[in-house]
Amino acid sequence: MIPFLTSRVNVVYIDRSGKRIPVKAKVGDNILYLAHKHGIDLEGACEASLACSTCHVYVNSAHFDKLPEPEEREDDMLDMAPMLQENSRLGCQIILTPDLDGIELTLPKVTRNFYVDGHVPKPH
Repeated sequence: MIPFLTSRVNVVYIDRSGKRIPVKAKVGDNILYLAHKHGIDLEGACEASLACSTCHVYVNSAHFDKLPEPEEREDDMLDMAPMLQENSRLGCQIILTPDLDGIELTLPKVTRNFYVDGHVPKPH
């Protein structure tokens, strides 16, 4: 495999209205920060410290089994996510690899928003 072909991956976010937002990403990118960089409304209230579930996403079936198993802390936070499904993961815990090229991530219709003062997290 030629290295430069695997350094980029295609990601599709599907927002709450059903709009598909294709994004070119780099291997090693974090799904939460990638969403912030592209103005996609994926909250991430705890800024990827595994202390909330506001970056909850649904992963398409073709790519779900290509992800590493969630650690116990991620499972604990997912338990707090509304509308949990079998293909639920936290975006902050998904790091892009070449195997994830074409991954589709659907944002749930609702999230538990921990910010009550109107704070919006800034991309890193």
